[in-house]
Amino acid sequence: MNTAPLTIRMHERDNVAIVANDGGLASGTALPAGPVLVDRVPQGHKVALVAIAAGAPVLRYGIAIGYALKDIPAGSWVHERLLQMPEARGLESLPIATVKPEPLPPLEGYHFEGYRNADGSVGTRNILAITQTVQCVAGVTDVAVRRIKAELLPRFPNVDDVVALEHGYGCGVAIDAPDAVVPIRTLRNISLNPNFGGEVMVVSLGCEKLQPERLLPPGTFSIVDERNVADTGANADTPLDVVCLQDDAHVGFMSMVDSIVRQAEEHLERLNARRRETVPASELVVGVQCGGSDAFSGVTANPAVGFCTDLLVRAGASVMFSEVTEVRDGIDQLTSRATTPAVAEAMIREMAWYDAYLKRGSADRSANTTPGNKKGGLSNIVEKAMGSIVKSGSSPISNVLAPGEKLKAKGLTYAATPASDFICGTLQLAAGMNLHVFTTGRGTPYGLAAVPVIKVATRSDLARRWHDLMDVNAGTIADGSASIEQVGWELFHLMLEVASGRKKTWAEHWKLHNALVLFNPAPVT
Repeated sequence: MNTAPLTIRMHERDNVAIVANDGGLASGTALPAGPVLVDRVPQGHKVALVAIAAGAPVLRYGIAIGYALKDIPAGSWVHERLLQMPEARGLESLPIATVKPEPLPPLEGYHFEGYRNADGSVGTRNILAITQTVQCVAGVTDVAVRRIKAELLPRFPNVDDVVALEHGYGCGVAIDAPDAVVPIRTLRNISLNPNFGGEVMVVSLGCEKLQPERLLPPGTFSIVDERNVADTGANADTPLDVVCLQDDAHVGFMSMVDSIVRQAEEHLERLNARRRETVPASELVVGVQCGGSDAFSGVTANPAVGFCTDLLVRAGASVMFSEVTEVRDGIDQLTSRATTPAVAEAMIREMAWYDAYLKRGSADRSANTTPGNKKGGLSNIVEKAMGSIVKSGSSPISNVLAPGEKLKAKGLTYAATPASDFICGTLQLAAGMNLHVFTTGRGTPYGLAAVPVIKVATRSDLARRWHDLMDVNAGTIADGSASIEQVGWELFHLMLEVASGRKKTWAEHWKLHNALVLFNPAPVT
């Protein structure tokens, strides 16, 4: 436990700082060059550095994260019950593409060992994925996958895994509703993730609304309209590999399972023939995300990820940051960093869509913060957003994706997603990420079957307690034993090792896999 009082102030304008000491600080503690604490302040929570009058702004990151509901004496614990949250920033009169930083020098000479795909993409793993059109087939597919892993996978040592792309969609839904485009294209694009090597195999029930030909065009993957109707005409040159459980040929349960296992063997043979080859770091497609956030997220882990994001962009790679509600309060920071007015307008359009989506559910962005966020020192979504945005680094934002869309550009992309860990990860998979970085302060054993997940702890105490779950300890930044730049470089080098298969993340080691959760804003019937 730290003995000397340690507080962290993020900006010279701030009238609060967070307590960094393990276990917090007791009332009566004298802060160096600051007040004496009048309350006990838990670790990660804010202390008033000066007296704050009722109605005055409480400043962290140099911005108002709230307004004092009553007079707050210097040395007081400043928590959510003392703050009135600011109104959301309007989406009008925003700065548009106003920040024009000097280009950083290219970062050359960095490589990893990856699997080159026919479409030009690169996988960091070599996995057989079995797509499912509907939840009804999940139980049968699960039995088949267990058999494949036990009976077949040992014969194919160059194949890393077999995963079933299980989800809760496919039937009992308004599949022609305008917003149904989101879950359909999400599942389609996940099936084409670079880590699956272009091997597409589908298990269908037969009577579901989401028919295989609608989900994935046979032979080609061209789409003819926004309702996601598959091209099954002249371009449909190669039949889609589908096992349909309702086919008359299936007599009994084991017949269905045998069919899945038999078809999987053909795909495994082709995947097993693949070999890793040296590719430039520019082939990385990295999704960055945070979950179980605390007040240290914006101090240690997320700034280190932001520094690494800039390194990746300099190396020519693709990086996605997401989570609409966790950047909404910094929309002006984002639109100002857009490379063009069109990119800024696309961000505004996604924010407006999500504002309307929340309003339909009689909710707003304040519903985002969790009890754990608040226990970790985050008073509200404004404070949380300021710490979340820094994952994006300082590079210009050159691209915007709507939920479920596939990434087609290098550089820094804003991929609009809900902030839910599971949905965000699912949508970043659909966008084509081949490596995932996940920061956490409260701690979460989150993992994905399709891509390696590198987890970054915001605090040394979490990294110590969860020593076999956290891959990087960014708490060293708060301890003063490492800089943001040093942890950022550590993460960058670890990414290359993990992408090459030379290292496994803890989530891979323990086979921690969260379920895919499709974002479905359309009605369920």
